[in-house]
Amino acid sequence: MKDLMRRLLKEESGQGMTEYGLIIALVAIAAIAALIFLGDTFSNTFNEVGNKIENAQ
Repeated sequence: MKDLMRRLLKEESGQGMTEYGLIIALVAIAAIAALIFLGDTFSNTFNEVGNKIENAQ
């Protein structure tokens, strides 16, 4: 049993995947926060561009 615990504590292969998972989660949270705070600005910009394209035809 002690050997199993020592092996599990020394094994680091799952650690890298956990770190990548945390980085992806943080990037997703940052992207969602940016969309929440800047969503109206993006929406207005896209509407203006759409209106200019529509009026140009």
